[in-house]
Amino acid sequence: MFSLGGASAQMAVDLDSAAPFGVLAGAGITITGPTTIQGDIGSFPTLSITGLPNLTLTGVNHGGDSITQDAKVDLISAYNDAAGRTPTTTYGSIFDLGGLTLTSGVYNDPSSFGLTGTLTLDGLGDSNAVWIFQAGSTLITASNSMVNLINGAQASNIFWQVGSSATLGTNSDFAGNILASADITLNTGAEIQGGLYALNGAVTLDSNNIIAVPEPGSAVLLGIGLAMLVFRKRRAVI
Repeated sequence: MFSLGGASAQMAVDLDSAAPFGVLAGAGITITGPTTIQGDIGSFPTLSITGLPNLTLTGVNHGGDSITQDAKVDLISAYNDAAGRTPTTTYGSIFDLGGLTLTSGVYNDPSSFGLTGTLTLDGLGDSNAVWIFQAGSTLITASNSMVNLINGAQASNIFWQVGSSATLGTNSDFAGNILASADITLNTGAEIQGGLYALNGAVTLDSNNIIAVPEPGSAVLLGIGLAMLVFRKRRAVI
């Protein structure tokens, strides 16, 4: 693997009232197979949430209530913030992040990001290090792919701004908050330490584990998150 680094320090994207949500959708949520979500769920303006008997929820199902609606407003602001950051590194075509070790920065691909194998994010001893990935179109990860966090890197400081849809492959192990304009799909067995935020689209789940991570400085939520961090296959955070 080789390293690429962003040149300047970044502030985290403020999710505001969307932060407690593990899944926040615009066009409904579908749950197939036993799924665990640590965090709240909600969908607006489409209110449909199906497959709830398959769900173990540590949080609140807000449906399309006023809390969900306020969170959607804050999500739009967060998405626009992430999309508007100045890139420190720009790739071309459809870029595969597999095999890279990246320090903090804003990584942009006008087309799409893919992930085959392992992407390592290195905090260099700074727990406040921030990564923002800007995909012009899609984010697609392969089966059994992984985001590995080392040297203080925190999932709460990772943001994936996706211009259309995001798909996590079967049994993939992902980290960071996904802010997608369209749909988000987790294939069978995919796990994420972070929230799923679909502005206009649906979120489709199939036997997944989702841990919404707190924004930096949220000690109460951090305690809850750490208590829940027992996955079938968990990355090492050094």
